[in-house]
Amino acid sequence: QGWRGQSRGSPQQLAERYADLAASHSEALRQREEREWHNVRLRLENARLRLENRRLRRENRCLFRQALLGPGPDKPPADPGEEAEALRAQLGRLQEKHRRALRHLRRCRAAGGPEASGAEEGELEELLLEEDEQP
Repeated sequence: QGWRGQSRGSPQQLAERYADLAASHSEALRQREEREWHNVRLRLENARLRLENRRLRRENRCLFRQALLGPGPDKPPADPGEEAEALRAQLGRLQEKHRRALRHLRRCRAAGGPEASGAEEGELEELLLEEDEQP
């Protein structure tokens, strides 16, 4: 019973089926090998990119530190006029942010936002009064 012992075709047909199976198997092995090589290439590229990423992060941290600390001892100090102008511009930007934050706070309080604690409420009142006194 079943397929055992039954040829289901001539020897030539069986040979052709066997050849097709062998070709399919060879193709599957080739594709598998190709995928494995591709995966190896991707892993190597991934490792290279990780190293590059680390290098760039170190470089960014170094540049950020330099920007925060200013010129080192081997560099001449910046022009005081330029530095003062940059600080004035930064102060202006910070003051504008502060004004916008206070306006937002006023709108939130007017809309019945969550109440601040007593200490925070006092600080907020002080900030609002300072803002009202400034020209």
